[in-house]
Amino acid sequence: MIVTTTPSIEGKHIVEYRGIVFGEVISGVNFIKDFAAGLSNFFGGRSASYEELITARENALREMEQRAREVGANAVVGVDIDYEVLGANNGMLMVTASGTAVVCQ
Repeated sequence: MIVTTTPSIEGKHIVEYRGIVFGEVISGVNFIKDFAAGLSNFFGGRSASYEELITARENALREMEQRAREVGANAVVGVDIDYEVLGANNGMLMVTASGTAVVCQ
């Protein structure tokens, strides 16, 4: 599956548009994670709690690809990734990947 942020794929010809596809993941971010990330920031090193956000983005992209396959596409063009804070205390993060599912040759 080809996934690109561009509206076309170099060397390929889009023969059919199958519609917009999405992948959404909601991840919790709370005080404990913020505190642990702050310690990592202070003492150095990588923050495993915030690396979960990387996983959330990857999962959103995988879900979008799967939905593209379900409609018979072999590529997704014009991909955009959005992040939105949700919840009463802004304790949740929604990651959305979206693009246009296409058939290309």
